[in-house]
Amino acid sequence: MLDKHADYIAAYGSKNDDYEYTLSEYLRMSGIYWGLTVMDLMGQLPRMNQQEIIDFITACQHECGGISASIGHDPHLLYTLSAIQILCLYDSTDAIDVDKVVEYIKGLQQEDGSFAGDKWGEIDTRFSFCAAAALALLGRMDAINVDKAVEFVLSCMNFDGGFGCRPGSESHAGQIYCCTGFLSLTGQLHQVNADLLGWWLCERQLLSGGLNGRPEKLPDVCYSWWVLASLKIIGKIHWIDKAKLRTFILACQDEETGGFADRPGDMVDPFHTLFGVAGLSLLGDKQIKPVNPVLCMPEDIMQRLNLKPELLNFFLPMLTLVLLHHRNLEIIFSHA
Repeated sequence: MLDKHADYIAAYGSKNDDYEYTLSEYLRMSGIYWGLTVMDLMGQLPRMNQQEIIDFITACQHECGGISASIGHDPHLLYTLSAIQILCLYDSTDAIDVDKVVEYIKGLQQEDGSFAGDKWGEIDTRFSFCAAAALALLGRMDAINVDKAVEFVLSCMNFDGGFGCRPGSESHAGQIYCCTGFLSLTGQLHQVNADLLGWWLCERQLLSGGLNGRPEKLPDVCYSWWVLASLKIIGKIHWIDKAKLRTFILACQDEETGGFADRPGDMVDPFHTLFGVAGLSLLGDKQIKPVNPVLCMPEDIMQRLNLKPELLNFFLPMLTLVLLHHRNLEIIFSHA
């Protein structure tokens, strides 16, 4: 029902006087990113008002360089990344002061390599990902201390192969996505125990086919992204039952209004609509554009930016063994 989903997203931003719209002002920038990205994945981006959106982003950039969720709100790394992702969809990063953005992100890195989300100092591996993703999209990764940033993220790895928000915090699928995405962008995926992490992630699939974020929790469509993208990044997406997951995601559609909910029968929203559609893309749905598992953006945008985050290929170890075997045979025959 892609047409209904596109109609739902297109109408969402026009309801400016709705209670729901007003209540969500604190995350407006991310909301725009969710809506525009899913519209692009469905081939419907031209329906959105490009200039109005770019003007809004420009008005949300502060003197410090950071970008806020909405006009009059404080800047934050989360919304700075969302704004950059939106501008990349439109090939319009020149609408903001990029140098100031880079300085803002650089200034949020701490001595231990971690990143604060804003000037108030909350530390979380989500912010490590946001910093790396934003700078990678801008081609300015050299602005931060990458080695220290990697060191901090690896310190958040747990005995089960997963990652938490800080050292010692429990593994969570959302944090795992952020940390594997970060390590992909920094070329450090070899530091991950892919088999151990892959086992933890595929154990998130429940009898319904849906995925949860940690043990004993209910399934949620958004984990069709956080879990599935992480599995794709580490080369283990074949470890889950794709058909059952697809059935669960499609059951979360609203056949009357369009859009996706967290679970069948619940209220739809743009957040779950994006991650439901993006999950279907990762599962190979040909009606939807291919999505990049690291940055949750259409692959054609990544190609335009010439940005190719590292992915682990589960055929690679087998290929390496074959090559080593042939090399050993060459050495044996050369000495014979």
